[in-house]
Amino acid sequence: MPEALTKETCGACHGEGTVLSEAEIAALMAELPGWEVAPDGKAITRRYTFKDFSAALACVNHIGALAEGEGHHPDLTLGWGYVGVTLTTHHFSALTRNDFILAAKIEAEISGQLP
Repeated sequence: MPEALTKETCGACHGEGTVLSEAEIAALMAELPGWEVAPDGKAITRRYTFKDFSAALACVNHIGALAEGEGHHPDLTLGWGYVGVTLTTHHFSALTRNDFILAAKIEAEISGQLP
């Protein structure tokens, strides 16, 4: 588990921050099994599966609380028994370290709750 990333805090993205290089993205992806880089290289994604809609909805609410706490917000999809998570830094339309910090925190919280 990417423990070092979970101890970091997302920084402000209003014109600050650094877009990650392909090499930096590859290194951080090694810490996030189950996550994938989007084909355009501008986002990371993960799909979680659950036993029913209620469990998936609870996951969305949990991720929402994490995101609010970090001030960094993913795009979420919800359906019967699944939640899709897409992270990108919207200000840059690219990946920054914030995306990986939040992904690590989501992974640490949610993977422990999966059946």
